[in-house]
Amino acid sequence: MAKKLVAVFLMCIVVLAAVHVNAQNSAEEEYKSCFTDCQKGCEGEGHGYTFCEMKCDSDCGTQELKAKLEELVKS
Repeated sequence: MAKKLVAVFLMCIVVLAAVHVNAQNSAEEEYKSCFTDCQKGCEGEGHGYTFCEMKCDSDCGTQELKAKLEELVKS
């Protein structure tokens, strides 16, 4: 009985880890896309690299967090 319980517990951990990795990958792709577009636009406006790095990281980090939360709500 105890072996079955441990096996079920381990399977649950594996499934949850797989779902978490999948959600993280989509959020990371969204962040990369957002950051690249933001960086190009910001530097095109004549701002410096450091300013754009901080601005885009903040803006896109917020969007990444929003995407992760939406994935958790869907699960």
